[in-house]
Amino acid sequence: MVVAGWKPTGPQLSPFYENMNIQTAITPESKAQSTSLPWGRWGIRSIALSYLILVLIIPLLVIVRDGFSQGLAEFWRQITLPAAWAALKLTFWTSAVMTIINTIMGTLTAFVLVRYDFPGKRILNSIIDLPLAIPTLVTGVMLVILFGPQEALGAWLKETFDLSVIFAPPGIILALLFLTFPFVVRSVQPVLLELDRAQERAAATLGAGGWTIFRRIILPPLSLPIITGALLSFARAIGEFGSVVIVAGNIPLRSQTAAVYVLGEVESDNRLGASAVSIVMVAVAFGLLMLADYLRRRRVRRETI
Repeated sequence: MVVAGWKPTGPQLSPFYENMNIQTAITPESKAQSTSLPWGRWGIRSIALSYLILVLIIPLLVIVRDGFSQGLAEFWRQITLPAAWAALKLTFWTSAVMTIINTIMGTLTAFVLVRYDFPGKRILNSIIDLPLAIPTLVTGVMLVILFGPQEALGAWLKETFDLSVIFAPPGIILALLFLTFPFVVRSVQPVLLELDRAQERAAATLGAGGWTIFRRIILPPLSLPIITGALLSFARAIGEFGSVVIVAGNIPLRSQTAAVYVLGEVESDNRLGASAVSIVMVAVAFGLLMLADYLRRRRVRRETI
C-alpha cells in the first residue's frame, strides 16, 4: 500500500530521489546568482561611492582648499571682517530664534494632528510638507506681498509698533519659520503615533492632570525627536538663500546674512572670503547633522532594548 505524498527518507532513499534532490538544489538560477552576485554588489557600491565623491566630497574639498589656501591666519581674518562677522552673527541668532519658535509650535502641531480629529485634518497634514516642495524664492515673494512697507499689514505694523518686517531681521525669521516648519513636526509625529496610551490612562485614573500627564509621560519619549527636529531646522536655516535674499534687503552690517554675503564675495571675485565663510556654515551644519544622526541612532537603540 502506497500512501499519497509519501517519499522514502534516510537509508531507503532511491537513486531517483537523490538525483531529483541534486537537480532541485543546484539550478542554473542559483549558479548564476552565486557567480554574479559579488560582482553586482561591488558594482553597486562603486557607482554609489563614485557618485557620492563626485557630487559631495570633491566640492567640499575644493571649498576647504580655497578657504585655507593662504593659511589659517588669513582664513581667520576673512571671517572676522566686520561685514562677514556681522553676517554670521545675524545668521546664527535668527536661526536660533526660529528654532526655539518652531520647536514649540512644531511639537504642539504634531500633538494636535495625532491626538485630535477635526475637519480638514488630512488637508492640514499635507500642507505641512508644502514648504519642502515649493521654491524658496516663492516664500520670499509671498512675505514681501504680505508684509511689504507699501502693503496694508506692513504699513500698519510700521505705524502702530514701529516694526519693519521686510528688509529687517523679523522678515528673515518669518522666512525661516515657514521653510523649516516641517522638520520638527515630522520628527515628533511618528513617535507620538507609536506611544502606548495605557500609561496615560493609568495616570489619569490616579488623578493626574493633563499637564502632568504630558510633562511626566508624553514628553520624555519625545525629547530626542524634538531635539533632532530642532537641530535639523537650525542646520537647514543656516544656508537658506532663496527666500532670505528677497526679504533681507542685503544691507551690510544690518540685514545681510552669511549666504547672501557669500554671493556678494563671489561677485566681487573674492573667492577666499566666500570660501572662508562657507566653511564656517558647512562646519556648523555638518556638526549639527552628525549630532542629530547620533540622537536618532540612540533612540533606535533604546526602542530595540
